[in-house]
Amino acid sequence: MAKNLPDIEVIKHSGQKAKFSIEKLKTSLRKSGAEEALVNEIANHVRDELYQGISTKEIYNRAFALLKKKKKGYASKYKLKKAIYELGPTGFPFEKFVGAILFYSGYEVKIGQFLQGKCVTHEVDVVAHKNGQYIVAECKFHSDEGRNCDVKVPLYIHSRYRDILNFYGDSNKGEKPNEGWVVTNTRFTEDAIKYGECIGLHLLSWDLPKDNGIKDRIDRLGLYPVTVSTLLSQREKQFLLSRDVVLCKQLIDDHFYLDHLGISEKRKERILSEIEQLCKK
Repeated sequence: MAKNLPDIEVIKHSGQKAKFSIEKLKTSLRKSGAEEALVNEIANHVRDELYQGISTKEIYNRAFALLKKKKKGYASKYKLKKAIYELGPTGFPFEKFVGAILFYSGYEVKIGQFLQGKCVTHEVDVVAHKNGQYIVAECKFHSDEGRNCDVKVPLYIHSRYRDILNFYGDSNKGEKPNEGWVVTNTRFTEDAIKYGECIGLHLLSWDLPKDNGIKDRIDRLGLYPVTVSTLLSQREKQFLLSRDVVLCKQLIDDHFYLDHLGISEKRKERILSEIEQLCKK
């Protein structure tokens, strides 16, 4: 029996309470590519099982399980945000992932470069070049879904970026960076966004800039992380990440990586079928 929806409070990742919105649930399901009939069916099913104080994580898990049962390809896309968190526990796979997004956007990319500053040398997560654009990007990875990047992050990164720029001064010491980026797999606080806009730092997060955040770029370029697969086990995903395989596209382009997992040909075919369907733009 359906609950009186206005009376149902859910607990967000941050610990805050909010009223349950069936429209928000439907919107997230639509983004998986599921047709409207299936969206309504799953949303109504989840709604009928709600209880006071249910977490948004539990709601997600229930919707994901129903979607996976109906169509694995849709389920993979639906779990995209969670898959980005699974690029941890270290931040290095996320740095590789950000580098891959820029590479497939036409940039020449290098990971983990040392750049000289006026005061000290800085290790930079991602350096990218294209048509006179010289990006110095720092990545901030959080494995905790309820944690956002506050203003201290762009403050710290901007100070490092300024030190790198000050090394060049007015002298001719080679190509000078002209864009400082801060990239996170979570979201920025309001103050962090204000500060970034004020001092000219480019902020890239899950949904920022609007219509050009990480999610939008992944969907547009078909660059899904291997962690999005519903068929690969956690051990297999970590094995691939440890060998710098962060994209489903890498598995499609070179089946060699799956051979190292020691899996059967039949299972290999199922995995490839799932990710090929997902990566179709």
